[in-house]
Amino acid sequence: KGFYSFSNKYREGLGELLSDLSEDYKLSLISGDNSSEKNNLYNFFKNDEELLFKQTPSDKLNYIKTLQKNKQKVLMIGDGLNDAGALKQSDAGISVAEDVTNFSPSCDVIIDAGVFTKLNDFIKYSKTTMNIIKISFAISFIYNIIGLYLAAQGTFSPLVAAVLMPFNSISIILFVTGMTNFCAKRRKLL
Repeated sequence: KGFYSFSNKYREGLGELLSDLSEDYKLSLISGDNSSEKNNLYNFFKNDEELLFKQTPSDKLNYIKTLQKNKQKVLMIGDGLNDAGALKQSDAGISVAEDVTNFSPSCDVIIDAGVFTKLNDFIKYSKTTMNIIKISFAISFIYNIIGLYLAAQGTFSPLVAAVLMPFNSISIILFVTGMTNFCAKRRKLL
């Protein structure tokens, strides 16, 4: 005469996030849950993406190791203790937490569940910041080469050199801080 029906509720914006990520990355789902939601998940994942269910923590860890043996870089996103080993083994591990002050497994990043849908933006931002860091190393290298050349020529007095060296460090810190903040604001992450 009646029945109860239970279904999973997915985070708002999950579909758009997975669509954005699948443009640049190969996605897989490794879940400890049963496969009852498999058909619903194909609304979010492409048919050629791997969906694995009933995976134990050691199954998840072995899956990551297999991908890495095949020379693939792995970013693991998890939300529980059963993901701890896989998060630690992955090249980059991201733990999604409802409350970031609570215990989180060993990982590289803890992201608040409220901004989970911005994950692709954060990944792109991290690539931008790596470029900023590389540029800062180049600037510092050029600065030091010029300084070394001028010092070897006897152009600088020891007093001038003593003033210019800290200026190099301060200018690099200001450059990196300013550029990363500028890029974050431009991407609306701040």
